[in-house]
Amino acid sequence: MKMNSNTNVWRRSLGQGLAAITVSLGLASFQNIDTAAASEKSIEERYQVDTVATGLTMPWASALLPNGDLLVTERVGKLRLVKNGVLDPQEITGLPEILYKGQGGLLDINLHPDYAKNGWIYLSYSSPKKAGEPGDDAGANTALLRAKLKGHALVEVQHLFKALPNVKSNPHYGGRIVFDGKGYVFLSLGERGQKEKAQDLSKDQGKIVRLHDNGKIPTDNPFVKTKNADPAIWTYGHRNPQGLIYNKKTGVLWEHEHGPQGGDELNIIEKGNNYGWPVITYGIDYDNSIISEDTVKAGMEQPITFWRPSIAPCGMTLVDNSKFEDWNGDLLVGSLKFWYLQHLTLEGNKVTKREVIFEKLGRVRDVRQGHDGNIYVVLENSGKVVRISPKN
Repeated sequence: MKMNSNTNVWRRSLGQGLAAITVSLGLASFQNIDTAAASEKSIEERYQVDTVATGLTMPWASALLPNGDLLVTERVGKLRLVKNGVLDPQEITGLPEILYKGQGGLLDINLHPDYAKNGWIYLSYSSPKKAGEPGDDAGANTALLRAKLKGHALVEVQHLFKALPNVKSNPHYGGRIVFDGKGYVFLSLGERGQKEKAQDLSKDQGKIVRLHDNGKIPTDNPFVKTKNADPAIWTYGHRNPQGLIYNKKTGVLWEHEHGPQGGDELNIIEKGNNYGWPVITYGIDYDNSIISEDTVKAGMEQPITFWRPSIAPCGMTLVDNSKFEDWNGDLLVGSLKFWYLQHLTLEGNKVTKREVIFEKLGRVRDVRQGHDGNIYVVLENSGKVVRISPKN
């Protein structure tokens, strides 16, 4: 069904009105906060941006090691090491077979919370179909492994999880990895361009899964006893989640995901919940057709805030140190589309302000706070990793 601009305005107004009614009934809540541009002068006076890695090919994520070295994933299927701001020409070996195609490749990297003691490094990637696996021939899906680093090689590689079935289309792998510090690891999974599968508990598409850090499935996961459901599933109804961060102080798991044309969402992830895609959405399809007439439906979660138009959010961190007075306790979200960061001011679990910072920084793929308290940003288009730190 096509719609003209008047229809679009009417639908958006109706959707917002329905959401407001739903809020008043106590069934759901959301905020669509206006975005303000920060004073770049004040930002530049307070903070500096330094390049700490360059020469990378399609970098996707980074992890700061205790010794100050930086591990960086390249979506083309390479894991690289950066020492003192210099890209080591020797690649890290020991990676499994990776399908670099479309949006697939080597994706996220994260260190176990007790990395200093156990040395475990976690990686997500697009794993091509293996013999006996369900799904499309020449297909792939998101997988998770852990390994240890010895020199320039991954050793003790353990394959922890793979989303099934394999899918031949190339978009929406998700792939973010986060720990809650309680022995669990969460992995986000895109719906691989097959939106209806996000509501199907027998498929891993459009889900967030929760595992023990050794890959075993927790017995208290919400769908362990649900017939035909994957017991690893924690939540469902997601489109393409590429931001995931756990607030250790509050116990809140924050997630953001790409909408289609508009409708990017920021959510609080809670056990067993349905986040609605594609039954409800604040976006429309790329050909301007309506995906769903509904923005609100009983039994489906409303976003904490959403972006319209889309910013293509990617990467997210929670600032939890006093080095950044302006951002302490708040979220920083990257934008692939507009090449900036957004500072989301939090009051409890509500977003009260959205502020654009560091405009024209680059195509932001990853944002995270290092153990040194500084913010590390991966820029896909320029092949750089930059560090944001306060000026003393």
